[in-house]
Amino acid sequence: MPLPAILKFLVNFGAMRFVLLILLLVPFGFTLAQSRVTLKQADQLKGGVKDGERFDRVIGNVIFEQSKTTIYCDSALFYRAKNTVEAFGRVRIIEGDSVTITSNRADYDGNTRIARLRNNVVFTKLAQATLYTDYLDFDRVKNEAYYFNGGRLVDSINTLTSRRGYYQVNTNMASFKRNVNVVNPDYTMKSDSLQYNSATKVIYFRTETTVIDKEGNTFVYEGGEYDTKTQQSDIKQGQAESPSYTLTGKKIKLDDLRKFYTVSGDVVMTHKEENLTIYGDDAIFDKQKGIAKVYNNAWLAQVTEESDTLFLSADTLVSIDSQDPAKKKLLAYHNVKIFKSDLQGLADSLEYRQADSMMFFYQSPVLWTSGNQMTADTITMLIENKTISKIFMTSNSFVISTDTIKNFNQIKGRKMTAFFRNKKLHQVVVDGNGESIYFALEDKTNLLMGMNKIICSNIVIRFKDARVNNLSFYTNPEADFIPPHELKKDDMLLRGFDWKINSRPDRKDVVKEQQQPTVEAPKRKGL
Repeated sequence: MPLPAILKFLVNFGAMRFVLLILLLVPFGFTLAQSRVTLKQADQLKGGVKDGERFDRVIGNVIFEQSKTTIYCDSALFYRAKNTVEAFGRVRIIEGDSVTITSNRADYDGNTRIARLRNNVVFTKLAQATLYTDYLDFDRVKNEAYYFNGGRLVDSINTLTSRRGYYQVNTNMASFKRNVNVVNPDYTMKSDSLQYNSATKVIYFRTETTVIDKEGNTFVYEGGEYDTKTQQSDIKQGQAESPSYTLTGKKIKLDDLRKFYTVSGDVVMTHKEENLTIYGDDAIFDKQKGIAKVYNNAWLAQVTEESDTLFLSADTLVSIDSQDPAKKKLLAYHNVKIFKSDLQGLADSLEYRQADSMMFFYQSPVLWTSGNQMTADTITMLIENKTISKIFMTSNSFVISTDTIKNFNQIKGRKMTAFFRNKKLHQVVVDGNGESIYFALEDKTNLLMGMNKIICSNIVIRFKDARVNNLSFYTNPEADFIPPHELKKDDMLLRGFDWKINSRPDRKDVVKEQQQPTVEAPKRKGL
């Protein structure tokens, strides 16, 4: 190649390399310029050296800028080489168009883009929330503010305080750690850790949280969330306690506006005044109406006299609370079963009235006490001093008991009243259309002597050790005594006889196998 052509090629090649170098350096230079903190305004500027570092001391109406961050203060030490600022007096940092932070002092590192603000720090995100603390670090890269020596977040609904806290500017999510307290016009909360979104007003429970509402009711949450605007929540594990009740479950949904709560999973509801605990898989609680309903594997346990326990199961259990004692009651419906050491029973439905301690059994009820069976269209039980006092049987009343040789002594009538003494059947009074079959036994040998069959308007039957001892008949009795050799099978049973002993429930038929806790009397304590 001729020399002039070679020279021309080299000249052009060098120009190309120079252009490429310029193109590579421009973005770097642009980025470098963007990362530098610049002094935009100050009334006075003085130079100085501290620990070998050159700095500018700026005083009066000081303004610094870096990208979208603007720093205002009364005075500052500006280290240009280190790209840092120490700001003093009426410090104000504005980040974009949403975040404003004020304090008495701040250190800002332009390289890491972290501001450390101290004393009377106020962090504001639009109109959503304001954070107050004396120690706040603001990371512009992560867009996160965090305090570590006590702080308070305030918005239009809640005030949250804690030892430590983090606030994500982009997501509006605040995380609180250690000694967390939330104050709201309707409740207060205490926790070791929870989160709060200042935009959506939703609180997230991360550890056990105790909530006390303005009425003094206490709620304990293991996890979940609560919308403070709609006053609705979805709790993963929780407990609610009022002066009258304690309610726990694996999942609780609350609607505080409607005062309506839904509970599912290992539901346990304790009625303190009645020493009564109800169990089930699901429950609802209508606080305004004072109605609590437990269903799916529902059963209850009530501690009665001498630590004896009454167990009852049904498809659904309903507790009705009211300021009027006459309206307080417990309802059980369908497939009702009860078990107690001295009493067992079946019915389609049941009602217990707290005011007069009356228990009503409806639709084909059957009760068993020791060797006695009681049936009627309706059975009513009176409980006094935590034990059965009387049982009233209305319409088609029928009592069957067995003697020592398994004969069936029988009494029927229009109405009957059974009286109990020392937890045992003591006496039965028949009122109207009385009929009786009573087998007479020889005292010492228990040999059958014969059978008494009596028709009489009113009858009184007395029991000893839960077995028929003697009978009294009033108003024109008609009596027949039939010796053993003349007895026929049809003569030995009154019309309507139905021995249901195979249906008599045991404890395992009432208490659900998967739960069967040791039942103790609930402690009587306030909130």
